[in-house]
Amino acid sequence: MALWLQLQRVIRNGSFNFISTLPHSRSFSKSTPYVVKVGIPEFLNGIGKGVESHVAKLDSEIGDFQKLLVTRTLKLKKLGIPCKHRKLILKHAHKYRLGLWRPRAEPIKA
Repeated sequence: MALWLQLQRVIRNGSFNFISTLPHSRSFSKSTPYVVKVGIPEFLNGIGKGVESHVAKLDSEIGDFQKLLVTRTLKLKKLGIPCKHRKLILKHAHKYRLGLWRPRAEPIKA
């Protein structure tokens, strides 16, 4: 109760600055463009886990990386890509569209 009264006095006296106590809004600038050009081979190699074995099939059937980003699971299934690999491709495509994931410039050496 005493704290509340003390706060009221500070506000009445005008010595309390509300604007300085408000959290500052963050301004996020656009991220810098990625250095490596991302195509279907770079994307699938970045995912790893055996997905890179489908590079030739996806490159010939889909052709464009932007089309791969909006491809649905049924299209990938018709191309004969196994379920686990479809899930990985779709998960990473969604993250890529949101800007949360990018393939590395150099593949990780295991």
